[in-house]
Amino acid sequence: MSILKNFHPPTLKDLRALRKPVRNMADEQEESMTRLDRAALAITARVGSFAFFLLVLVWTVLWLSWNTVAPPALRFDPPTGFVLWLFISNMIQLLLMPLLLVGQNLLGRYADRRSQNDYEVNLKAEREIDTVLQHLEQQRVVLLLLARKAGVSDDELAALMRDTAPARSAT
Repeated sequence: MSILKNFHPPTLKDLRALRKPVRNMADEQEESMTRLDRAALAITARVGSFAFFLLVLVWTVLWLSWNTVAPPALRFDPPTGFVLWLFISNMIQLLLMPLLLVGQNLLGRYADRRSQNDYEVNLKAEREIDTVLQHLEQQRVVLLLLARKAGVSDDELAALMRDTAPARSAT
């Protein structure tokens, strides 16, 4: 029994003492955002959608079609109106680009926090799996000692281990 004297894997109580409380990263992100951050994300979500793209496309086609095909008396832009539309669309792009980048940066920070949380969960799982493996090893040693004490020979144990070993894959 001297084999087991210094072999003490952590208990379930020890593991629970090491556990950090489960965190909801979405709630933490929501709490840390300012009003401007929320506004940037709201605009980013809408401007970065296919619906917004279709809206701009339809508006542009209607604008150009009306000012090209409609009777001259009903056209609201002079022939140089297209230049005005290009100027307006460029201004929209210039104003939205930094806003989209701000939204993307906020989403990137959230993704970083989420990946850090995933890493912590993986470490916890690895520690618990290691403890389970240590307990299984301790049980194996105890079972071997009990089998020897019951008079089972080493050859019988080796045959039993060989017959019950799981098949190994070729990978």
